[in-house]
Amino acid sequence: MSTTPNPQRRAVTVGLFVLIGLIVFTVGVLTIGGMRKSFVSKITVKSVFDDVNGLKVGNNIWFSGVKVGTVKEISFSGNSMVSVLLNIEEKSQQYIRKDATVKISSDGLIGNKIVVIEGGTQKAEPIDDGDVLRVKREDSQQDMLNTLQANNKNILAITEDFKTIAQKIREGEGTVGKLLTNETLYRDLEATMTSLQNTANQAQSITASLNAYATKLNKPGGLANDVATDTLIMRNVRQTVSELSETAATARAMVAGLKQTTQELTQDLQNKNSPVGVLLNDQATATNIRSTVQNLESSSQKLDESLEALQSNFLLRGFFRKKEREERKKQETTVVVDSIKVKAQVVQ
Repeated sequence: MSTTPNPQRRAVTVGLFVLIGLIVFTVGVLTIGGMRKSFVSKITVKSVFDDVNGLKVGNNIWFSGVKVGTVKEISFSGNSMVSVLLNIEEKSQQYIRKDATVKISSDGLIGNKIVVIEGGTQKAEPIDDGDVLRVKREDSQQDMLNTLQANNKNILAITEDFKTIAQKIREGEGTVGKLLTNETLYRDLEATMTSLQNTANQAQSITASLNAYATKLNKPGGLANDVATDTLIMRNVRQTVSELSETAATARAMVAGLKQTTQELTQDLQNKNSPVGVLLNDQATATNIRSTVQNLESSSQKLDESLEALQSNFLLRGFFRKKEREERKKQETTVVVDSIKVKAQVVQ
């Protein structure tokens, strides 16, 4: 038998392997293209970053937790700025607004870098091809690491301070250290606290007494309750207060009048031309007044003597006796009338 391979069979075998390879290649291309959405219609927008933190071409773009595109191109733009072109699917275009912002984040804690689109309001229009989206400023991982390093240093310094404070307390330094190590100070503090507790108890007792006293005052039938609830008593109190106010006003007016009179009298006394001033200050006038008074007294005395002499005169003696009898009868009549009135009141 011949063992020489059949050329036709070999060709078929090679063709099958090539066909299988083409199928695998096509499936791989379609799969990778589907994952990267290479065959989906897209628009391109741009953002300019200060630092892309290791972002690469092909990294994913996310919006509200949904993958909407990939990074198309990364290039420098001007003064240390980095321009990033973003391929956005057209079907997601209507949901992303012109006032949306972009930022660079990580896919997980140590995953690949991604671009995240956030925000946007319904008042703004959807993005168009060639638009520029604003970059949202956030701390980078290096900034966070620097912050953590600074916090660690602060914690270390605080720990050292606590160690120093604890050492001083153990050695009895400072108020807390003396309080913990000095038995006398502790006893004094305990006595003070006991005194404060007693004072608080006494205050509570006084408060209870005041409450009881207030309850008695508010009890119906008591003076305070009657004053607060009896309208008649309150009306009388108001009337009394009003009368006292009127009396005080009258007294003030009287005092004001007396004050004015005193002022006028003082002015008259100081004014030597006024009648009172002349009487008090003019010696000649005072002498004349004294002489006049003396003359009047002398004339009155002489008139009394003349009347006594006329009563002794026999020509006028009858007249004076008749007048004396009439006066006596008038007095007797008055006594009788008064006695009659008294009896009438007794009978009634």
